[in-house]
Amino acid sequence: MEEETSYPPIEPSTFDLIVTGTGLPESIIASAASAAGKTVLHLDTNPFYGSHYASLPLNDFVTFLQSHSQPPKVPESDGSIPLVSRSLYSSLEIHSHSDEPLKNARRFNLDLAGPRVFLCSDSMIDLILKTGINQYMEFKSVDASFVSDVDGGLLNVPDSRSAIFKDRSLSITEKNRLMKFFKLVQAHFSEESEEDRIPEEDLESPFVEFLSKIGLSQKLKSIILYAIVNANYDQDNIEACKDVINTKSGISRLALHHSSVGRFANANGAMIYPIYGQGELPQAFCRRAAVKGCIYVLRMPIVSVLMDKPSNLRDAGRIDAKDKVARGICIANNSIRSEVSNCLVFFPPRSLYPEQIASVRVFQLSSNVAVCPPGMFVTYLSAMSVDAVEGKKLLDAAINALFSIPLPGNSESSGIDNSSENIEVKPSLLWSALYMQERTKFQGDLDSISNTPMPDEHLDYNHLLDTTEKLFQEIYPGEEFLATTSLSDEHPNYADSELDS
Repeated sequence: MEEETSYPPIEPSTFDLIVTGTGLPESIIASAASAAGKTVLHLDTNPFYGSHYASLPLNDFVTFLQSHSQPPKVPESDGSIPLVSRSLYSSLEIHSHSDEPLKNARRFNLDLAGPRVFLCSDSMIDLILKTGINQYMEFKSVDASFVSDVDGGLLNVPDSRSAIFKDRSLSITEKNRLMKFFKLVQAHFSEESEEDRIPEEDLESPFVEFLSKIGLSQKLKSIILYAIVNANYDQDNIEACKDVINTKSGISRLALHHSSVGRFANANGAMIYPIYGQGELPQAFCRRAAVKGCIYVLRMPIVSVLMDKPSNLRDAGRIDAKDKVARGICIANNSIRSEVSNCLVFFPPRSLYPEQIASVRVFQLSSNVAVCPPGMFVTYLSAMSVDAVEGKKLLDAAINALFSIPLPGNSESSGIDNSSENIEVKPSLLWSALYMQERTKFQGDLDSISNTPMPDEHLDYNHLLDTTEKLFQEIYPGEEFLATTSLSDEHPNYADSELDS
């Protein structure tokens, strides 16, 4: 008979709130409850912070994916409610073409929920500044964004007036129409004139139809829809599209992107990324919660919950979304584009192959954000998909477009990209992992047990933050979400106008 591991008792033994898992939503909830004066116990079975939002060394990254790809074991019922971790990942494939990544495994910080960025004006950045947790984080600018054209070339994303003027791939007519459209969006949100507002019937129409109505070319529509507004599915095929974006939503996302350009003097464009990886974000919220009195215990397994009265909450409120997120991560020996270190690449529908109905998002990072050793680059990929076959077909097509993949017995595989004006050598792929992630949502009143959202398909955290705030209000109606008594009280040098970079 195996000896049971003994764990020291936790004192005190009663709390207003017990949170299991230190993922981003859980860490925000714990921080908000602590700020509201609640006693909070925050537990995690892992030896690290972040759960499914963590940034991990290469070997730990693989081990975590493998361990959460196995069917869970449900313990025998003893009258309590067993807490069973669901298999969030599946269809894991790992390919190693070089020993170098494994030799430097501890020097990687790989995001489990990549690709992710912060828009400088989005709600998560506002929350970071409000709470003062930027004292615990540093950021770097995302250098550039590119979008694939129909010929496989990568075009710059002209997301500001200066970028439009500098762009050599746009004709004079395209530049004028794009500039006119940006001014139209700016005027719509201006409080000076009601006459400049976009008509209500246009706001409720599909965004792609409105873009056609104002005379934008297919190239410009593709840039706006997939590289700025971040549409998941083919917007031109409205009847078959699973998520048609209307004009009201489209121009709101566009306005957010524009307001992000130039918000911080030390950020070159609209987006930034945290040094050491996205796992720094839940850790920062945990540190703030600890300052406010939250008690943390890692390496603490949570087996079951004993209720005062019978309850059947194991699957209550859970909704399994039909589509999944196909995720990939690649390690290469050079940058996708020689002139940039950290960049985004978007593959709109039908840019990789004719049947492609979902866009593919790609995010490359370099050693200057401390996520990999010098001389290597980490690239994240994601796409929406109904199953692993379709998902991996999307990611494989993007990987083949961006990287030179060594063939068995042939170390000199083709790495020349002749589609662009300037011939570039594709970076060699050293290591890759592809996997599918479930999209699980929760809703409704779950009595004394609530479930936080899992990592979603979005490039930013806005949707996840909205869901987390609603959950907090359900738990503590009327309480302020992360009260304004922030860490600036403890750090007098804190200024809410800048982020470290």
